[in-house]
Amino acid sequence: MQALWMLAASLFFATMAVCVKIASQWFNASELVFWRGLIGMGIMALWARSRRTPLATRYPGMHAWRSLVGVLSLGAWFYSIAGLPLATSMTLNYMSSVWIAAFLVGGALVAWNPRSGMALPGRQGALALTVLAGFAGVVLMLRPTMEQHQVFAGLVGLLSGLLSAFAYLQVMALGKIGEPEIRTVFYFAAGSAAAGAVGMLAEGVSPWDWMHALWLLPMALLASLGQWCMTRAYSHGATLVVANLQYSGIVFGALYSLVLFDDRIPPAGWIGMALICASGIAATVLRARAMPDAPGEEH
Repeated sequence: MQALWMLAASLFFATMAVCVKIASQWFNASELVFWRGLIGMGIMALWARSRRTPLATRYPGMHAWRSLVGVLSLGAWFYSIAGLPLATSMTLNYMSSVWIAAFLVGGALVAWNPRSGMALPGRQGALALTVLAGFAGVVLMLRPTMEQHQVFAGLVGLLSGLLSAFAYLQVMALGKIGEPEIRTVFYFAAGSAAAGAVGMLAEGVSPWDWMHALWLLPMALLASLGQWCMTRAYSHGATLVVANLQYSGIVFGALYSLVLFDDRIPPAGWIGMALICASGIAATVLRARAMPDAPGEEH
């Protein structure tokens, strides 16, 4: 059942991305972040009430930092969804595991003293190869699959994966001090609504049309359903099978990209996607040994 919950979560997140891509025709990224956050706040508040989980926290600073990094990642991802094929944007956002592996390798290199005569642990070498494979996939995806005007959106999509890795590390820190995930997601939604409102002041507000606005509700609802399913998947411990099934989101995104948007991705782009997916799975396995019982990644 845990595996099925994770597959459902990945499907919901990928379907949310479809709603974002369609809604991005009429709303800018700040508006999408705002409405996702505002509606998500209401859903999380009801969820917390049903679980009798208080929303008051003793760690407002940690939640503020997690929300800031998470909102920047979310906004970057929404921007890339609007400007790239859906499969490409989904894959770049799922680079967070590879970025975390890069952080672990970098930390080991900083701490390593070559004068001590001790070699780097073998695990770091495996992580390094994982990171290199992941970035080789990025090169394959960014060069042949994009038109010139899409390059900036591709770099923003890559940035969303990097920021997602920072947000994930902060979620881990909040989990270690005992903060319930419902509370963490609620404050992230609140931060999204606040940041989106600020962005709307800078970017402006699009003309309102109820037919176009109908896409905003499923976008936020699917995000909340994805988070709920992911919580259920990890409720009995984070197994490697469950953790790696999150990459089924790339498969769902690719199917949506081909069927709904008629995107054309050359063979090198598919090879790059496969490399990123494989390196992400490998990084998750290696990371699980270094950081057991880690929480699930959000999208």
